[in-house]
Amino acid sequence: MGEMKIKISDATEKAFRKLAMQRFGYQRGALSEAAEEAIETWAVSYDEKEEDGSNPIEAISGLLKHVKKSSVELQHEAWNFINKKYLKKRKNANRR
Repeated sequence: MGEMKIKISDATEKAFRKLAMQRFGYQRGALSEAAEEAIETWAVSYDEKEEDGSNPIEAISGLLKHVKKSSVELQHEAWNFINKKYLKKRKNANRR
């Protein structure tokens, strides 16, 4: 069984302890049960959000489908742009 040590605000701790005791009773292990349930619920809800289309790969998929150039052509254009910008800065630095 894993063990975690976390730091939360005093107000959050107080509210969590109160709700944990109400739900699981005033017995040993109540906080652990409540924390496990809370973390499980959060993890499941987070995973569901990922499946709902918030996946960053899916978000950019097809973003450039209107571009008629190949990826290699785009890379060459990018390098030419960067090189021109670099050479221009270099020439300006040499003039000083």
